[in-house]
Amino acid sequence: MLDLAVVALLVGATVGVLLFQGVAILFAEEMARLDPTPPTPSGPPRPRVTVIIAARNEAEELPATLDALLAQDYPELEVLVVEDGSTDRTVEVIGARAPRVRCLHPPPLPEGWIGKSWACWNGANAASGDWLLFLDADVRLHSSTIRTTVDWAVREGADLATIAPRIEMVGFWERVVLPFYVQMVLTYLRAPRMNRDRSRAAMANGQYWLTPRATYFALGGHAAVRSIVLEDVAIAKRYRAAGRRLRIAWTPQLAVTRMYRDRAEMFEGLLKNIHGTEYSLARQTSFLVALAGLFLLPLGLLPFALVVGNLPLAALGAFVYVALFGKHYAFARAVGAPGVYGLLFPVAVAYYLGLVGTSLARGLRRRPVAWKGRTYPLRR
Repeated sequence: MLDLAVVALLVGATVGVLLFQGVAILFAEEMARLDPTPPTPSGPPRPRVTVIIAARNEAEELPATLDALLAQDYPELEVLVVEDGSTDRTVEVIGARAPRVRCLHPPPLPEGWIGKSWACWNGANAASGDWLLFLDADVRLHSSTIRTTVDWAVREGADLATIAPRIEMVGFWERVVLPFYVQMVLTYLRAPRMNRDRSRAAMANGQYWLTPRATYFALGGHAAVRSIVLEDVAIAKRYRAAGRRLRIAWTPQLAVTRMYRDRAEMFEGLLKNIHGTEYSLARQTSFLVALAGLFLLPLGLLPFALVVGNLPLAALGAFVYVALFGKHYAFARAVGAPGVYGLLFPVAVAYYLGLVGTSLARGLRRRPVAWKGRTYPLRR
């Protein structure tokens, strides 16, 4: 027989885990949704928008993105691609769409800057628009996306408006790992709470975010976060700290992106985000323990209860299996992956444990962050 205190501890821990798991569902339900809107026959003039794309070896993804931009039903639009030292056909892709698409070649990357932030900063300084739209090179837009999101941002009085595109998942690992990634972003950054003006939640999705040009420069823009890998989140935190209004919406019909082209790029990209230039051994260790404790250890309750012969604990363990696997099945379907991949969520957790373990090993050896052929030293 198990001691009553042990049973109470196990039950309490299990209830806590189930409540935590429900947070992702709660935040997903709270997330505002923005769909394409029909054009209005008349109304006040819209602001001129400059789209800024930082492009480094994006010849494969950039054509579809640029063609979708040139098909937008937004007349006051400037498209500026900052060509960031590509070694593929990126320059040719941009040149084939001139003069409707401008190509900017920034100066060499200065010490202390992340490549994407340097490209975005140079693009912002060359922009002529009243609003700046920072767009990733692999995001494909509906023809009304810019008009819909600008109208939404103006209507909401937003100083920073960002969207969550639908993620295109092609291979096995994308379909297993990325639904879990979405859950972590929702939970850790409390994404939908951004829409509450009194909330401290702050994030921007670097794939697509809008801001008035004057506000961007008043708060320092990318120059203020030049050495931070997750520059979009860091900028959003600066906006929040300055009392600016942030807005976010899920937009599965307005934008779609394939985040990574293959398994190797996905591992490097997610590792880059986890590792970061602001490395912390305590934070990474806590992340590792939390992943195992919140997602894997609860699955051991049922076999443990069966071994010790405690039927009430076994019933609770069986409920945990139904709840966790059911939740991940539903979440995978909600974000566009077949539900069966959600049943493999322990594999996704193990994948992330590998990422965090790799980050820990690299951090102990002061290994730099690597991304797109560049390395960035860790900050002390």
